[in-house]
Amino acid sequence: MTRPFEGIRIIDITHVLAGPFAAYQLGVLGADVIKVEHPDDPDQSRSSGTDRALNRGQMGTSFLTQGSNKRSITLDLKEERGREILRRLVAGADVLVENFRPGAFAALGLGYEAMQRINPRLVYCSISAFGQDGTRREQTAYDHVIQATSGLMAMTGTEEVNPIKFGAPAVDYATGTMAAFALASALFQRERTGQGQHIDLSMLGVAMMLMGSHLTGYLRNGAEPRPHGNKQPFATNSCYEAKDGLLMIGASNLGQQKRLWQALERPDMVKTDNEARETDRAHEAEVLAGIIKTRSADEWENWLQARHVPAARVRTMAEAVADPHFKTRAVFHHHQSTPGIEGGFGVPLAAFKFAHGGPSIETPPPQFGADTDAVLAELGYEPGEIAALRAARVI
Repeated sequence: MTRPFEGIRIIDITHVLAGPFAAYQLGVLGADVIKVEHPDDPDQSRSSGTDRALNRGQMGTSFLTQGSNKRSITLDLKEERGREILRRLVAGADVLVENFRPGAFAALGLGYEAMQRINPRLVYCSISAFGQDGTRREQTAYDHVIQATSGLMAMTGTEEVNPIKFGAPAVDYATGTMAAFALASALFQRERTGQGQHIDLSMLGVAMMLMGSHLTGYLRNGAEPRPHGNKQPFATNSCYEAKDGLLMIGASNLGQQKRLWQALERPDMVKTDNEARETDRAHEAEVLAGIIKTRSADEWENWLQARHVPAARVRTMAEAVADPHFKTRAVFHHHQSTPGIEGGFGVPLAAFKFAHGGPSIETPPPQFGADTDAVLAELGYEPGEIAALRAARVI
């Protein structure tokens, strides 16, 4: 069965995380992704990750995370011959994704307007920290800087210890996912209009979307979100110490809190409205803390889930990955062998499954520039021309 983006060619001129993750998501759904890197300046992610040997070999785990199903070429876009190669690529491409400083590509004659003249159907996606316009346009940032700028850090942590950065680079991954959604939307729109599109996506904008309900609350009545750690507004929707660890209870709505209190044989604690729950929060928390201490977190998880009350023992990543639930979910893909890497490794694939034609990985993350000759040959370059380009460090 054909996957959604088979026949779609993506030129991925991005680095680190958000941009590469966007192209990766379309790649596992069938797109032909050509990753472009400078011959003397590999993607920073190639030398980042938990395995130093892989970092030294420009195959770091940060790159492996989102490198599958891509081809790798090297181009010096500051050289006219490098730009000419890119123009040839664009002529036959559907998507170009870049995440350099706003204006940098336009200054090289590679901006949206120039590329649109070459290929009017091109979907051109510019990912940046703050967007292509606005007072912060020229500023740069990474995930943690955006967390600080957006207010995410200020609302994260406990009442005593804050602000705290997320443990994972959630803004980067959310930006990549938002970009993949925007690209899919623009490609769908193109089917109707025949026209390409310029997508201007900012990490700061994505961070604000991640705080959607908090943002609406603030815009309505000035209620600024405060850090409260594992203590949610409702006591039945918070974290407690069990005999051997932490238990997160998720009895969020009125029906769930009723089932929780009835299961705990405390029907007297059931509330009929959320304001009453907020008013009695301290008392409810005290009662729950005393009860949860009587069993292990695993026992409570199984017991409460059997009674349709959301609850989970707080797990480490190692414990989460070992969960047999994943055996049927295809969230991860395991590469048995990969050029430049000794031994196998696993990568995230997708959080969803299709009944047919869904996400899959066919090729491992490529070594730096591994596909340069093949891609240039597809564009009509002869072996002698390719050798001359390499000698001149254009590729």
